[in-house]
Amino acid sequence: MFRAATALLATTIALAGCAQEKQLYVSDAWVRLAAVEGRPAAGYFTIYGGPTDATLVSVSTDVAIRTEIHESMATGNGAMTMNAVPQVPVPAKAKVAFAPGGKHVMVFDLNPAVKPGGTITFTFTFADATRIQQDARVVAAGDPPPATK
Repeated sequence: MFRAATALLATTIALAGCAQEKQLYVSDAWVRLAAVEGRPAAGYFTIYGGPTDATLVSVSTDVAIRTEIHESMATGNGAMTMNAVPQVPVPAKAKVAFAPGGKHVMVFDLNPAVKPGGTITFTFTFADATRIQQDARVVAAGDPPPATK
């Protein structure tokens, strides 16, 4: 009887450890509005990898006509360039930051009703069909990024 109880306890503890393993998630999402009306806004956030590798394939919002994942990088002569990227790998248990000067989401034709101090909802779609919705705080063009949690 004691052995059976011990085995049951060990199994329960092992399963509880599995349940506590972090899943893929997104946090600290925010959007900087364009300085010039009609130009695209830019979205930033951090993706935290889950127990297995993932691949981000799109980020969308219902309040914009189109979004694209982009990455800014320095050229050989020190100038900055920006290119669209079709997907972004998210290694297991790793953190992938989308931040000014690096990876970001261009938000084209954003609804003019979106104003600083509000939020929009992003939908993050991964190659395995996982979808995560995350609210993003909206800041004006010249404002600093919102404080992270």
